[in-house]
Parts: sequence; structure tokens; C-alpha cells
Amino acid sequence: MTSQETAAQPEREIHYASRGSSYYDVILAVFCVVLVVSNIAATKATEFGSGDLSLGPVQIWPIISDGGAVLFPLAYILGDVMSEVYGFKAARRAILVGFGTAIMTFATFLIVMKLPGASFYENQEAFESVVWSGLQIVAASMIAYLTGQFLNSWVLVRMKARSAEPGLFRRLAGSTGVGEAADTLIFCAIAASAIGISTGGQFVNYFVVGFVFKCAVELIVMPVTMLVIRLLKDREPSYWA
Repeated sequence: MTSQETAAQPEREIHYASRGSSYYDVILAVFCVVLVVSNIAATKATEFGSGDLSLGPVQIWPIISDGGAVLFPLAYILGDVMSEVYGFKAARRAILVGFGTAIMTFATFLIVMKLPGASFYENQEAFESVVWSGLQIVAASMIAYLTGQFLNSWVLVRMKARSAEPGLFRRLAGSTGVGEAADTLIFCAIAASAIGISTGGQFVNYFVVGFVFKCAVELIVMPVTMLVIRLLKDREPSYWA
């Protein structure tokens, strides 16, 4: 390619909006709620198949997952939106704020558990069982969450640095695959005993199914994610500035 041809090509610019925006505040608030609710839902025990899994995974025939999988993929979708529109620093801020809210939530449960119950309260033992099992689950979730979300955001912004505005679908799919793989593997490795996983087969089942399910959800809703990103880019005055 000659120097004249290179000069004729339009320069690819990388754009990000300022995080001092009401849109960013709303996304951040929803992101924190999704994280907190997902951690609580992860302690849900449900069984729709054979076996004796006492606490944690939701099992539907051969499929094993945790209750948090119902909502948690939304955290990665919101993470993608923040990383693409507002940049890595804004996504990092959301990740750390979400981490703080989740820790505060579980600390509150611990304090409430230690408070003396009313004389007619009959569920103290069940409450303690869920909270104490949640300790291991929250630890696993937080380590997996920090690793997965940071990888997801970092991969997306690095891919954007190479392609600029074009290639949005590739960025979203690529960052999702990396982030969800790390998140699911770390969570399963740390929380296995708390959610009833005791064999290698169950571990592999949990990881593969969890990873495929989360990625599938994000891929299915990706047209909506891309639409939201485009709308935000058009509505944020600072994005194209």
C-alpha cells in the first residue's frame, strides 16, 4: 500500500463518553442490584432430577447450575455496555462499586444472623444455614466476578483500540467468551463443596453448562445490547466530541 493510499484512508478514532452522565448512573445502579441479587440467588437449592444435592445448585435432569445464573449474565451485558461506551476506567469503577455493595450486603446478613431472634421466630437454623453456606459462595462469586469482569472489560477495550468503532459484535462476543470462562471456572472451583459438587463429572458439567448457558444468553440478547450501545452513543453529548 502506497503512502498516498494510506493518507486517503479515513483515520480511525476511538471514542468514549464521560462517565459524569445520568445514563451511566442508572447503568451503575442496575449493575449493582444485579450483582447483589445474583449472589443471594446463588444459594438457592432446587432439584428436578435424580441425585441428592442438598444445597446450592439448580439441577434440571443432567444440567447443574446455581440460582445466580438466572440473572448474572445481565452483569456482563451491562459491563459490555459500560466498557464500550464509557471506557475501561468507568467499567473498573462500576466493578469495584459492585464489589463493595455485595460485601456490604453479606456483612448485613451476618449481623442480622447474630441478632437475637423473636421468641416466635422458628427459622433461625435455616437462616444460618443459608448465610454460612453463602460465605463460601460469596467468596467464590467475588473472586470470580472481579477476575471475569476485569478480563471482559480489558479484552473489549483492547479490541476496540485495534478496530475503533467497527467490529462491535466481535468485541462483545470475544470479551464475553473470555470473561465468562474465567468467571465460571473460578466460581465452580472455589464454591464446589458449598453447592454440592463432589465429583469430576459434576464439576465438568457445571462448568461447561454454566459457560455455555451464560454465553448463549448474551449472544441471544446481543442485538438488544448493540442497540442500547448505539442509542447511548447517539445520546451522550460527549461521546463523539
